[in-house]
Amino acid sequence: MIQRPPKKPIKNNRQPDFDRPSIYSLSLSDLEDLAIGWGEEKYRGGQIFEWLYTHRADHFDDMLNLPKAMREALAENYSIDPLETVVRQESEDGTMKFLFRLRDGYTIETVLMRHDYGNSVCVTTQVGCQIGCSFCASTLGGLKRNLEAGEIVSQVVQIQKALDETNERVSSIVIMGIGEPFENYVQMMQFIRIINHDAGLNIGARHITVSTSGIVPRIYDFADEDIQINFAVSLHAADNETRTRLMPINKAYDIDKLMDSLKYYQQQTNRRVTFEYGLFGGVNDQPEHAKALSELISDLKCHVNLIPVNHVPERNYVRTSKDDIFDFLETLNECGVNATLRREQGTDIDAACGQLRAKESKQETGE
Repeated sequence: MIQRPPKKPIKNNRQPDFDRPSIYSLSLSDLEDLAIGWGEEKYRGGQIFEWLYTHRADHFDDMLNLPKAMREALAENYSIDPLETVVRQESEDGTMKFLFRLRDGYTIETVLMRHDYGNSVCVTTQVGCQIGCSFCASTLGGLKRNLEAGEIVSQVVQIQKALDETNERVSSIVIMGIGEPFENYVQMMQFIRIINHDAGLNIGARHITVSTSGIVPRIYDFADEDIQINFAVSLHAADNETRTRLMPINKAYDIDKLMDSLKYYQQQTNRRVTFEYGLFGGVNDQPEHAKALSELISDLKCHVNLIPVNHVPERNYVRTSKDDIFDFLETLNECGVNATLRREQGTDIDAACGQLRAKESKQETGE
């Protein structure tokens, strides 16, 4: 039995200070409380929720079954359009990448990926990132701020509006875009509760995946949330020296601490962990690395998702050869590890996370 360490307070800092927060930051119960606080009936909150997520209203004035005074109060106190589409790229394979501008001028990326099993949206949780992974374009320029929950929700809503044009729907969410979700934990969890609600976008919990670089205190918190969200961890190496080279967060939360937190997670949830393992040529992609990985995770119910690294012009890592990729996968399978190779998508557009933002917003990266 693994005991969790003493709980550390969850900070909710670096949030935007807008005069009118996003209406999408409010859950159904929040909207019901808002209606009551304004002297209206509770059901008015449900009407607002329906306008946002069923009718996908663009303006508060569209909410015609609300009293005029309430529509005016909503417009005075909340924003309904926190994102502006700056760039929309579409790949030959159907992948779509959006660059959105926020109300304070910063930009973020969101990606729609089409699969045989449905449409998946990869959302961003921060403007930039402070984790500092040495292979990632998202870290260029550092962290500017966290997103409020409504700015994350709105990414899904905007892409759903694009899919409405072809009578499609968002069927799953991956919280793997720019930023470290567990560094914006409070807003991320509010986002999950909003999009999961069956009166709204109704994205099932088992169709939502959150990925972390390994913020150990928040992994313990997440284990105690009692939700059925899929959980992924960016690992990329089985030894501390290599992982620290790739991911400086390993200095704060080394592999032993990370594994302990994951064992606690499984003890509490009995759910599988997915390990994301990027293959970097000559760094972590040889059979001996695969054997070390299989030994490290042998006590966990898990799956390994192998990711051939995307080329990022600002970084120096080279792509693993095809032969080495399949040798690595074969070694894992021989060691009894459940592993698959991630299918590449969007290779004819700015596919690597953070590349489009870095290209379009050089002033944010300081380059």
